[in-house]
Amino acid sequence: MFWPTSASVSSVLALIFLAVFTGVVLPAVWSSRPSRRRAAAAVLAQLLSALRRRR
Repeated sequence: MFWPTSASVSSVLALIFLAVFTGVVLPAVWSSRPSRRRAAAAVLAQLLSALRRRR
């Protein structure tokens, strides 16, 4: 049976963070299209509100 090590868990979490950052945060900040910036900002707001509710 496979038991994940702390290194593999942290690697997966780092990859998830990197994917969210490059897919949501960067377009919200650097896109030249206003519609893309609004859409990325809306997704970012939803993600942050979901994190706030958990605490």
